Amino acid sequence: MLVWLSIPEGSTTDWTFTIVGLVLLLLAGDSLVKGAVNMSLRLGVPAFIVSLTIVAFGTSAPELLISIKAILGGVPDLALGNVVGSNTANVLLVLGVPALLAVMHTSGCDTRNSYLQMLGATVLFIGLAYRGVFDWIAGLILLTALAGMLIYAGRCAKRHRRACKRVEDDDFGDLEGADPDLPWSKIILYLVLGMIGLPLGASLLVDGASEIALSYGVSQAVIGLTLVAIGTSLPELATTVVAALRNQADVALGNVIGSNMFNLLGIIGVASLVGPIPVGANFFAFDFWVMLSATLILIPFVFFKRDLTRIWGVILSALYITYMLVVL
Repeated sequence: MLVWLSIPEGSTTDWTFTIVGLVLLLLAGDSLVKGAVNMSLRLGVPAFIVSLTIVAFGTSAPELLISIKAILGGVPDLALGNVVGSNTANVLLVLGVPALLAVMHTSGCDTRNSYLQMLGATVLFIGLAYRGVFDWIAGLILLTALAGMLIYAGRCAKRHRRACKRVEDDDFGDLEGADPDLPWSKIILYLVLGMIGLPLGASLLVDGASEIALSYGVSQAVIGLTLVAIGTSLPELATTVVAALRNQADVALGNVIGSNMFNLLGIIGVASLVGPIPVGANFFAFDFWVMLSATLILIPFVFFKRDLTRIWGVILSALYITYMLVVL
């Protein structure tokens, strides 16, 4: 009874909304990914390109919807914190936890070009943040960079299709939900369910998280960097865990690299067109540099052909737990 009385009024309902929102986001994101993966399989696009683009976009959709709603709701700190926190979580948590379960043989992956694009997107993002606000000008710059990334990925896919008359089904066999015989009606159903569930989950999550921040005296930026960031990284985590268990390191890395680029270029790019996003001093003091450092941690796996072993899984997971403790 004493514990119950110590909880701020209304917080039980807020936590319920938040949890339900997280569950809906996870289920809807999974549905969207299944639809996107199978659509790409039917169109004949290789697994890494699918992970880098369509899967990454599908798993980043919750961040997009939450950021837009946060801006429309007058809490832009939540939008920026969500993206920065998600990118940090994508490297430290989304790669760290699967590495604890199974070794990811990243030494056999050629992701250098894509990684350099992600690093460039991170530097561009931080550089634009020094303007003090992400406005429509910054948004157009970010979206232009995203378009360039997608054009490059599309050209890579075309070269692959010219080299091979068709993509082998084995390239997709380890992607969760991939079925070369799945009818178009089910593919469309997956996409529709994802599109309906994501905005509903985003609405519940942002409303609940905002009220929690107020009732506990925690800033919107911190809520975005922690609770919301972890929740919206769950689709990436689920996809990467499956990829690790099925020995598909290229899918895991492609998902993380692509998702991070979509977060920085696409989500903030679109959100900046909806409304200005002021950049608080706290982001320059700590969070931007943690995000950049997390990006640089991938260098040994991308350029020096290191495998993501369980030891690295422990290191990455421990770094993320430390980051969460510092933020809170």
